[in-house]
Amino acid sequence: MTNTAGLEHEALAMFQDWLDAACKTDLHEPTAMALATANAQGRPSVRTMLLKSFDERGFVFFTNSQSCKGKELRENDFASLCFFWQPLMRQVRIEGNTVTISAEESDAYWESRPRDSQLCAWASQQSSPLDSRETLERRMAEAHARYIDDTIPRPPHWIGYRVIPERIEFWKSGWRRLHERVLYEKQEAGWCKTLLYP
Repeated sequence: MTNTAGLEHEALAMFQDWLDAACKTDLHEPTAMALATANAQGRPSVRTMLLKSFDERGFVFFTNSQSCKGKELRENDFASLCFFWQPLMRQVRIEGNTVTISAEESDAYWESRPRDSQLCAWASQQSSPLDSRETLERRMAEAHARYIDDTIPRPPHWIGYRVIPERIEFWKSGWRRLHERVLYEKQEAGWCKTLLYP
């Protein structure tokens, strides 16, 4: 085990290298990740999301704060991310507390989204029961008519979340199942780097 300054930057640089390599494969969504959350009772749920950015502050995704994941993050802000890049046989797991990002950051990303994605954020009451497909299509048409000639504002419930990493684990497939596992973990004295048995 080592404990030195700069290990957090080393982990982030390694993640960037692995993500860059994944982007060069034929994966349709190399930024796809499993996001695991849990409610106040500890009951977990998981779904696939897209990573939108990351830096020394953490890993960012966007969603409807009124969705199941949004409700769970209000009750229990701890979350886990998992990236699996099958063509490379590599995986990264990230764990940490989650915070909402600033309105300015959410606005900036919102403005980059395709118009249909913006309209859908207004039309969909994400995770709520839907009586019929026709209702959703009607709500989409209403949103389109409302903003037909206007810039579409960001809904107040559509926000960004940042997972602040406390653990980042890299896994790489190895010959005869002798896989390589490296864990970067934040402790009181700073970041530690540990090799793990496969």
